[in-house]
Amino acid sequence: MIKDRPCKIVEMSTSKTGKHGHAKVHLVGLDLFTQKKCEDLCPSTHNLDVPRVLRKEFEVLCITDGYLTLMNDNGDTREDLKVPEGKLGEEIEERVDAGESVRVTVLEAIGEEHVISFSLLVNLKSKFPDWLGFFSCTSGLGQPGTLYNQ
Repeated sequence: MIKDRPCKIVEMSTSKTGKHGHAKVHLVGLDLFTQKKCEDLCPSTHNLDVPRVLRKEFEVLCITDGYLTLMNDNGDTREDLKVPEGKLGEEIEERVDAGESVRVTVLEAIGEEHVISFSLLVNLKSKFPDWLGFFSCTSGLGQPGTLYNQ
């Protein structure tokens, strides 16, 4: 944490002990959500807070009034995250409007959540239409896990 913002430390340097004081540590970090540069200078004997950061992935179902409708792997949906600003948000909107399957990565730290990236889900049926009907994921005894040719 630098200046009450969750940051990824990208540079750190230490100064020597002065005549009357302690060694100082110069920290440079990038805000996890805005990518803005943050700097701080603190005594080397002090402790720093480390944010608990969670990374989650969701499939984008649709975009309504600037908010993403997202579904996790369990099938639970949520509609409380805004489309990110800038180029990232524009690309996500373009892909969703084009009918592509989009998966977004959401970071959560200090009570904030933001979409930080996206990827496209591969539609296997469109890529390999003949293969999907050709194989089944059950054995001859109806047990899952064995791939066989029908």
